[in-house]
Amino acid sequence: MNSRLPSLSVLVLAFDTATTAVTVALQEWAPGEGSRLRAAAHTVDRRHAELLAPSIAEVLARGGAVRTDISAIAVGVGPGPYTGLRVGLATAHALGTALRLPVHGVCTLDAIAWASGRDTPFVVATDARRKEVYWARYDSARSRAGDVAVGPPDEVVAAAPGLPVLGEGAALYPEVLGAAAGPPLPTAAALAELAVTRLSGAAGPPLLAPKPLYLRRPDARAPGVRKKVSPA
Repeated sequence: MNSRLPSLSVLVLAFDTATTAVTVALQEWAPGEGSRLRAAAHTVDRRHAELLAPSIAEVLARGGAVRTDISAIAVGVGPGPYTGLRVGLATAHALGTALRLPVHGVCTLDAIAWASGRDTPFVVATDARRKEVYWARYDSARSRAGDVAVGPPDEVVAAAPGLPVLGEGAALYPEVLGAAAGPPLPTAAALAELAVTRLSGAAGPPLLAPKPLYLRRPDARAPGVRKKVSPA
C-alpha cells in the first residue's frame, strides 16, 4: 500500500480507542491547500465496541461523505488497555480490507503531544492502570525523544524532572506529576492532522504499522491447567 497520499484532494478517516475516549474525525487534505477538519465526534466512555461504529457513521454523515469516499485510515495504536485498543484496530483492519484502503498507525501519546502545539520539552502520560502510566518525553509537539514506556508515576519524575506533564496520567496522579498541563485525552482531530502531515511528507518520522503497542501483557489471561485432586 502507498505510504504517501495521492496528488488529488483526499479524505482521511481517523479514530482512537486506546483510552477512555472514543474519538473519530474526518480530515480533508489537498496539495498546496493544507488540510481541514470535515467533522469529528468525541465521547469519554469505555463502551468502545458499542460506540465506535455509530460514531464513524455520524462523522461521515456530518462530513458529507460515505465510506467509499475515504482515501486512507489512521488509527491510534496505543499504548492502552488491551480490550479498548483492539476495538479500534480491529475496526480499522476490517474497513481497510473491505474498502481496499491503506491503514496507518499513530501512537496515541503522539496525538496528545501534537494537539498541545508546544515547542519546548514536556511529557505525555496516560492511564496504564495498576497504579502505572504509559509515558514518553517530547522535545516539542512534533518530536518524541525516545520510546514510550510504562511504569509508576515516580519513574516519570525521575527520568524527566521538572518537565510539565500532559495527559490523563497527570490528572490521575497530580500529587506526583503536578497539575495537568494540557489535553488529558487524545482527539481524533489531532490524530488525523498528524497523520496527514506525515503522509504528505511535511514533518516527522513515517507512520506506524496498524499493530497494537501494548508494552506489557493484557490484564485478562486464559486460566492455567487445573490441578488434579487426589482422592482422599
